[in-house]
Amino acid sequence: MLGMRRICVIGVTVVVLCAGCVGWLVTGGDAQTKPAGEGADAVAAGEAGETPGRLQAFGKEGKDLGLCPLKHTDVKTDISGFVARVEVTQQFHNPFDERIEAVYTFPLSQRAAVDDMLMKVGERTIRGQIKERGEARRIYEAAKQAGHVASLLDQERPNIFTQSVANIMPGENVDVTIRYVEVLKFEDSWYEFSFPTVVGPRYIPGAATSKVPDTAPENEGRVVEVAGPKKGPDPKGTGWAPDTDQVPDASRITPPVTAPGTRAGHDISISVSIDAGAKLRDVKSVLHDVTKQHTGSGAQVTLKQKATIPNKDFVLRYTTAVDDIGDAVLTHASDKGRFFTLVLQPPKRVRPEKITAKEMVFVLDTSGSMRGDPIEKAKATMMYCLDNLNPKDTFNFITFSGSTHVTFPKPVPATPENIGKVQEVLAAQKGRGGTEMMKAIKVALDPSDAQEHLRIVCFMTDGYVGNDMAIVDEIQRHANARVFSFGIGNSVNRFLLDKMASAGRGEADYVLLNAEEKQVAERFYERLRYPVLTDIELDWGSLPVTQVYPERIPDLFSAKPVVVHGQGIRQASGQVTLRGKVAGKPFERTVDLRIPARQPEHEVLGPLWARAKIEHLMNQDWKGMQGGRPRVEIKQAIIDLGLEFRLVTQYTSFVAVEEMTVTEGDTTRTIAVPVEMPDGVSYEGVFGTGLKRAMSVRGRPAMAMGRGMGMGMAVPAAPAGPRGGRAPAASLAPRERPVGEPVDSATSLEAIKARPDSRVRLDDKWVQVKDMTPAQKRRYILQQKLAKELQGLAERVAKEGTDGNLKLEGVEVKDGVVELRIWLTDDSAESIGKLKALGVKVIVQAKAVKMLVGKLPVTKLEEVALLECVRYIEPSA
Repeated sequence: MLGMRRICVIGVTVVVLCAGCVGWLVTGGDAQTKPAGEGADAVAAGEAGETPGRLQAFGKEGKDLGLCPLKHTDVKTDISGFVARVEVTQQFHNPFDERIEAVYTFPLSQRAAVDDMLMKVGERTIRGQIKERGEARRIYEAAKQAGHVASLLDQERPNIFTQSVANIMPGENVDVTIRYVEVLKFEDSWYEFSFPTVVGPRYIPGAATSKVPDTAPENEGRVVEVAGPKKGPDPKGTGWAPDTDQVPDASRITPPVTAPGTRAGHDISISVSIDAGAKLRDVKSVLHDVTKQHTGSGAQVTLKQKATIPNKDFVLRYTTAVDDIGDAVLTHASDKGRFFTLVLQPPKRVRPEKITAKEMVFVLDTSGSMRGDPIEKAKATMMYCLDNLNPKDTFNFITFSGSTHVTFPKPVPATPENIGKVQEVLAAQKGRGGTEMMKAIKVALDPSDAQEHLRIVCFMTDGYVGNDMAIVDEIQRHANARVFSFGIGNSVNRFLLDKMASAGRGEADYVLLNAEEKQVAERFYERLRYPVLTDIELDWGSLPVTQVYPERIPDLFSAKPVVVHGQGIRQASGQVTLRGKVAGKPFERTVDLRIPARQPEHEVLGPLWARAKIEHLMNQDWKGMQGGRPRVEIKQAIIDLGLEFRLVTQYTSFVAVEEMTVTEGDTTRTIAVPVEMPDGVSYEGVFGTGLKRAMSVRGRPAMAMGRGMGMGMAVPAAPAGPRGGRAPAASLAPRERPVGEPVDSATSLEAIKARPDSRVRLDDKWVQVKDMTPAQKRRYILQQKLAKELQGLAERVAKEGTDGNLKLEGVEVKDGVVELRIWLTDDSAESIGKLKALGVKVIVQAKAVKMLVGKLPVTKLEEVALLECVRYIEPSA
């Protein structure tokens, strides 16, 4: 059956088999791996101490065909004053013996104005054309069918993009360069440049609207036929999730994720050149090791590891000898119009004598993607927030995952007793289930509509949801609430978190996993108690200006400047007056603005203004944007702006075609580039213990709902086959991955003896290895190596089976014998001999993946599991 995918996950190895086409084998982690070569072909080890890995493709005969088509991403950034110009080059290479199409879903800054794309094929460089999205797709598909090398850049969200490159010939390279500009964040004397490196896994709510892939739970364990991406202006994506009625583009924002313990095979290098205009006082990289060279008022910063694993945000902060950014006026005048950007320094923070009581509602995301380090960081931050409550405040605490739990029927006084109750609830949170954020939004904000006083709602989340625009729309509907968002993690959805705060007239903060929780909580309360400037207005006097964005300037809760972008109608000079209130008292300051007749400098101001207007337009119909059906006039206005200013938007795309060359061959295979799991995010928390991960080859894999799935999302189904409904052994996959734990992943008695100072998780408790009894060590190994259905199986047979027969969900014992899949670390003749000596009867052996299907007496199960050569055992059914 052409188009049918057979998918399996082999511990730290992922295999995708496609009838008549190539597949993927990803190795890393505990597997024995080595770089594929030196120089450009070598796979980087990434951060110090991380295990190298590679993404390797193979044909249906098992032939090694090469590495992932995306080799490397290079990021170069030039910062001048408060504006950053960023150049991102993606280097694609075809390691196969047939031409391919590579599809890569990747993030950019949520503030980026993407205004250029270049494609380099051999010695030729083709500049991308900006077209309406549907037209760009038609041009790309026509070029693809005609055999031309072509590239297409689409925007799925303001911070998620898809790069497609067609007809990369065997052994050839294609480089695609994307350029964008953005205004840097400036707050409390610090500039910040952040570059996201990975699209985190999104929870996708709603009912599937497509049978590609089929997500019905009843299809688990059976092959589901999958067609390739449909043709047309808005094809299905190559992601692992189906489109749904709530997230119609889910398949375009869920790139395939590498399996636990593996690497995607592509890496990233980043360099930043800073021209601050004043002497630099401090420069620091928050999450990565960097090298720094200072040059007076500037610096050159590069990643110390020039080929780094792209699994967390690059965050660079610096401060100068001048504490504030100062008032700044930039102007540009050309045939496209007269543009200006004003940067107005706020006043110093003033502490009022009286602090008013507040109604506080804390909302914590306890879904599977928060499992592990993120939820522990959120809990610690939350504890400090509780400690800082004013006794006169009222508060409530809400948790959400698949469902929403409210601690108190209504906000209660911040007494020690009430705080203690919340602390007990908080301590029990672990991170599991889906991310039904919309329910929590409504529960937290709906009560504010029926009250006169202001409700302050604080959301702590990673923002990993697909219906992010619908959530922003819902927040906009509640005018009598302030929303403060805390992004918890090293690679969160900054678009959603920024927009939640903007729509809720609050502030966004980002709690990296190495952040000090106390400082985060103190900063939050300082913002609430002592806002810098409120009730802000701009008076333009007689100046002929128009279309100034944002139209409404939100209150400033922190010491950051007011930044506005506008257009001048004609040449003029005058003053702009900034008014507001500081600690309840009037504040006013003026700044001169001259609109020139002609000024070629600062040409980035046009795209920055257009980007600000596009955001203003999207703010008017987030619900329509989410459903793919915005108001006609809004969509057309966005298209017009994108075409005029060469900007990628939801409805305009870049397309480039190399027309001088026609490639040969009848077919093109589509390969979706896999991405890393974000740093600190739990695989089990996201995909559950029924993890079956896969990379796509031409279209999407068959999908089914996994058990215990944290995100409530679709994951690849276990394959079927001709033998009694089972797939051939070579394409079978472990239904459950060993649970393991973050400190020690030993799977043998010898290994844990070698690390006596480490801790392991045993019976839901942390135990020092050196303190474990022999019985505890044995039990720990068995819990790691045996699927849950098999743990204690011999005892259950002896207790419940009168004739040595027992039938449980997922496992069946007949005459004291059970059929199993046994995954090996060593499949030598000596190891197989040890298995046979314990009674294992081998039915079939798949040497390529070190796995066999066999029968053995249930009484010998634990002895087999304790063998050094055995990695994992699970039922074969």
